[in-house]
Formats: sequence, structure tokens, C-alpha cells
Amino acid sequence: MAAETPHRGLKSVFSMLAADEQKHYDTIVAMREGGAVTMADTTVLENTRNVFEGIHAEKTLAEGMRKEHDAFQYAMKIEADSVRLYEDMAKKESGPAIIALLQKIADEEKKHYNIVENLYDYTLRPEYFLEWREFTNLKPL
Repeated sequence: MAAETPHRGLKSVFSMLAADEQKHYDTIVAMREGGAVTMADTTVLENTRNVFEGIHAEKTLAEGMRKEHDAFQYAMKIEADSVRLYEDMAKKESGPAIIALLQKIADEEKKHYNIVENLYDYTLRPEYFLEWREFTNLKPL
């Protein structure tokens, strides 16, 4: 999605999400190979707040995002599947450190889901809120 969107802010969000996914993958591989059972915290949620403010200010970006509904839905499905995967993996483990790490990854996936869901919801607002679409040109009485 980062490669396909022409919008710098979205490209940044999707790139951060992809970097987190790579971090999760690297952590699982290291864990499988007997490596350390640690992982750095994600900062994607904090970093996307600035992007959302920029998106809100850039009306043409919001208009372009409406064309990407299928991509947002697909990304939400992938994130939801990832949450279930890591939670299921944690249930099958016996070591408390591994369980904690898998739950941490699942929690990060939930944050990812929320980010994508917020982007998706933002693009749909005009379709769901009549006042935004039809009454934005009215002046106060």
C-alpha cells in the first residue's frame, strides 16, 4: 500500500506499519532459532497522530483516500488475522517470556488495526454523516 499511494502521509504510515511487521517477523525468527525473547516497543501509533493532523488539513488527500477502501479493508483483515495468530500462538506456549512477547506482538497488531480502521473511517465520514456532505455550505443563523 505504501508503494501504491501517491500521498506522502499515507506512504509514511504504511511504511511504518510495514517496518513493524518486519520487526515482528524478525522477532519470531530469532525466537525460533533460540535467540533473545525481546522486542523494542512500537512508536507507530504516536507517529501517525501527526500524519492524521496533516491528512485532515489536506482535503485532496482525503478525497483520494476514498478510492482506496478495498485496500483499507484488506489491511484491516490482515491485522485482525495477525492478532488472532499471535494470541493463538501465545495460548500454545508454556514459557512466560515467550507468552508475554507474543501477547506484546498481538497488542501491537491491535494498534495497527486501529490505525488502519481510523484511516478507513475517516475516508467514509462524508458517506455516513449527512451534515458533513450536504450541510457544510450553510452559514450559521
